[in-house]
Amino acid sequence: MASVGEPSVTNDAEIGGVSDLDLDTATIPELQRRMSAGEFGSAELTEAYRERIRRLDPDVRSVLALDPTAPAQAKASDRRRVAGRLIGPLDGIPVLVKDNIEAVGLPGSAGSRALLSSQAGRDAPVLRLLRAAGAVLLGATNLSEWANFRSNRSTSGWSAVGGQTANPHVLDRNPSGSSSGSAVAVAAAFAQVTIGTETDGSIVSPAAVCGVVGHKPSVGLISRSGIVPITPHQDTAGPMGRHVIDVALTMAVLCGADPDDPVTATAPTLDWTLTPAALAGARIGLWRQSGVHAGVDRVVEASVAALAEAGAVLVEVDLPDLEELGRAEWAAMVGEFKPAVERYLRSRAGAPRTLAELVEFNASDPVELSVFGQEIFELSLAADPTDKQHRTTAGELARRYLDEAFDTHELDALFSPTTGPAPRLHTDEATGDPGDLSSSTLPAVSGYPHVTVPAGFVGPLPLGVSFIGPRWSDARLLALAAGFEAATTARRAPTFRATLD
Repeated sequence: MASVGEPSVTNDAEIGGVSDLDLDTATIPELQRRMSAGEFGSAELTEAYRERIRRLDPDVRSVLALDPTAPAQAKASDRRRVAGRLIGPLDGIPVLVKDNIEAVGLPGSAGSRALLSSQAGRDAPVLRLLRAAGAVLLGATNLSEWANFRSNRSTSGWSAVGGQTANPHVLDRNPSGSSSGSAVAVAAAFAQVTIGTETDGSIVSPAAVCGVVGHKPSVGLISRSGIVPITPHQDTAGPMGRHVIDVALTMAVLCGADPDDPVTATAPTLDWTLTPAALAGARIGLWRQSGVHAGVDRVVEASVAALAEAGAVLVEVDLPDLEELGRAEWAAMVGEFKPAVERYLRSRAGAPRTLAELVEFNASDPVELSVFGQEIFELSLAADPTDKQHRTTAGELARRYLDEAFDTHELDALFSPTTGPAPRLHTDEATGDPGDLSSSTLPAVSGYPHVTVPAGFVGPLPLGVSFIGPRWSDARLLALAAGFEAATTARRAPTFRATLD
């Protein structure tokens, strides 16, 4: 494994005309300016990312499969540039997508060996939009298998297809889940942006512990068709990037109505321009969640000072205990998973047709249950999918708690630590991943947007802070996050340190 200071960890590209480009710090606008100036092309940029993956990904196992057509995609973009026919800001920009999103030529496995022989042979709508915008699909990222919904004692970042993903800041630390590979890959500069998915925490938590920006959109902004589901009430895709501007530009591409996902018809058209000085005068509710971890408290205090310095109006906010909400959410998801996943499986030729068949496959496979079990699958098999009360309770509580805070204090957003520093990786079925600090459940269950942005470190481990807003306030949240990013410049490139010990 690489360790601190080894030359292999440098973020400088070493391919052709991009030899002076720091992949870690470059933004999409910078890349577009330099490509248009003729300094290098998408083909060279794509090869620089592919070379970096080949060189460094064996340490972190974030990339599950490379798309062999990526070089040809990049050359097509270069031809458009020469002809003056660029499609938009993402034209020629290398992207990786989580492997529970269908893409032509990639597994779309959700990390499960049960889906490896049934490649979808089609692009999910989010992939079609990316391709239509000229983005270069580099490949698919590893994930917590079945988006972390097979066992409550699972290890985030592990799948039977891709193995164990590691945190690139400290390799024996957890990358969090379930969009582990997407967060690790963009943190390690293996692509300019990545696409993850979230049901509760699966974008924002790995983004926070890997030190990148993650956006869990309002449910309905982005199509869920062609994505392996957990529940239609909370699932959504969303982008991750090293810079807020890159996430905003990607969101502008991903949004759009999909007739196969009717909730997208209700979404408004948003302006993704990042307003300068967005924090000045913004009313921010401070949901500190203090007293859980001293290192987190120190980063939050420094972050609050930066918000004040940028002109934000800060309001202390107390939220109700979330225990009842958590119980209702869990029961709802267990009941909703079986019909959702079986509806999806029927669209995949050659895949198991039912959840019962998946359980049988896992029980007979030599790898699937080698690290942890499938008790959530078994609970879902036994649940009553017609019982809607748990979903009603969960949704009403989450929306009430947030709406009361927003309305009472006239807030633009809530501000909170996203999660704690990454714990040690383990494969101990007795405990599962530890987790005693999170801000993800309220926006996840309500369907409201959630953005995490790097805020600091506890030792070498990154921490993120969250901006949570009312439904459809996604663009406003990204503007606030961009203001915080500019005020703090807290992000640092990972060093692939082997251990804290």
